[in-house]
Amino acid sequence: MTLTSSEVETKPFEGQKPGTSGLRKNVKVFQQGNYTENFIQCTLDALGEKLAGSTLVVGGDGRFFGKEAVGIIVQMAAANGVSKLLIGQNGILSTPAVSCVIRKYGTDGGIILTASHNPGGPNGDFGIKFNIANGGPAPSGVTDKIFELSKSITKYKICKDLNVDLSKLDTHDFTVDGRKFTVQVIDSVEDYCGLMKEIFDFGAIKELLTGPSALNITLNALHGVMGPYVKRIVCQELGAPETSAVNCVTLPDFGGGHPDPNLTYAAELVDEMKKGNHGFGAAFDGDGDRNMILGKNAFFITPSDSLAVIAANMECIPYFKKTGVRGYARSMPTAGAVDRVAKALGKEIFEVPTGWKFFGNLMDAGRLSLCGEESFGTGSDHIREKDGLWAVLAWLSILANRKQSVEGIVQDHWKKFGRNVFTRYDYEEVDSAPADKMMAKLNDLVGDPSFVGKSFSHGDKVYKVALADNFEYTDPIDGSVTKKQGIRIVFEDGSRIVFRLSGTGSSGATIRMYIDSYESDQAKLNGDAQEMLKPLVEIALQISQLRELTGREKPTVIT
Repeated sequence: MTLTSSEVETKPFEGQKPGTSGLRKNVKVFQQGNYTENFIQCTLDALGEKLAGSTLVVGGDGRFFGKEAVGIIVQMAAANGVSKLLIGQNGILSTPAVSCVIRKYGTDGGIILTASHNPGGPNGDFGIKFNIANGGPAPSGVTDKIFELSKSITKYKICKDLNVDLSKLDTHDFTVDGRKFTVQVIDSVEDYCGLMKEIFDFGAIKELLTGPSALNITLNALHGVMGPYVKRIVCQELGAPETSAVNCVTLPDFGGGHPDPNLTYAAELVDEMKKGNHGFGAAFDGDGDRNMILGKNAFFITPSDSLAVIAANMECIPYFKKTGVRGYARSMPTAGAVDRVAKALGKEIFEVPTGWKFFGNLMDAGRLSLCGEESFGTGSDHIREKDGLWAVLAWLSILANRKQSVEGIVQDHWKKFGRNVFTRYDYEEVDSAPADKMMAKLNDLVGDPSFVGKSFSHGDKVYKVALADNFEYTDPIDGSVTKKQGIRIVFEDGSRIVFRLSGTGSSGATIRMYIDSYESDQAKLNGDAQEMLKPLVEIALQISQLRELTGREKPTVIT
């Protein structure tokens, strides 16, 4: 089919600045005339001379407006000289799967249509994110370029007569403006499933799930993109009963729920695990890169502990027997549990800003094998994104090898390394002005040299400040410097208070408050985290004046 493209005049929209994981706004914002087209054009233009003749991957989490956005991308890619698109069937690809496909086929990058763990539907959120050729999120140099282009865009290119049936696996060839343009609709799960088979011992996991003492598991996709992956890999390949796959029909509004795998929004999983019928449970977010792990009776594994336990048991995963373990990393707000594993094993440990892109350079340089964020993200160098199902398969590998319960493995870990007791308070959709004022006051506070050495007390607990700053990161690979990544207050006993404004919301500001306290007393290791952290929480609220400045008496979510 021979087609001709056209140019459409347009004007810039304010605020098209990609955050840590792309551009996220309310669906209605993206539905404005030319809004999505503008951002796609700027994303394509940011590729520069690499754009002509390029191959890109396209897919998303199935949320509302996704199919329309895929159609726009197809028409605009054709008009802008892209040679080929690899698109997940029905526009569906998890974020980890996009990274997998980019790396497997050596494409020039990919466009992911997701707002991750944000709600979906007509009144929910939508997002567009660009991943580069290594499979990871675009670095700030690329996102800054997209933003700059968005300020001055005057036209976009599109081939409005080009339409592709995404429901069937097929290859479609077109001639657009005299150039060949190909769209290949690929199986959403196949390539990712093949990669998981290379990493894990599927035979050992299948024995765990189907043998004489089969582990009863439940995996809740929260009606996000992970449904097809759980059904195909965990049920079909690994033999778990179909009843193990819960809420595994991908819905554009996520069934009216909030696809965020934490104790608040995945309450259905928590309630099910409390019944004691399952020895392992997990939930995933909308685009499949986040995970929450629970043991029997809803024994909660913090993401910080999950990362540390995997780090201490990597010999259970065949992939790492082949590659070796090069090093570990965590985001700055993540508790330092993995640091203790790294020290014991003599491995490098890196502390980076929040945002998965900061792990990519370390992986590409061969210095990082395993990493994680406290925001329920865990992954390895098999791709360049966090990976929810990979984390679940890692845990099942450990369970198959150790032949213990989830709780038993974690408690043994605490006995060996001590426990980093951790919690996060999220204050969502706070008015931006008071949130900014609070952060400015904190920045002034930690910038005052006299703050170090001050003592704070609550009840019988006393904490003395050892270090206070606004976290700054110098990339050890390329030397780039990233500043103002969160307020840190570190006390002499290693306990920490961290404050950040999150970049993943679509409106207002989300204040995140992190509390991390190390406990080595064997008699106290199994205490309730929230009770153990009450004194530090109260001190953090007093120092920040969060309640007074924002009017918020309670957080939206506690994890």
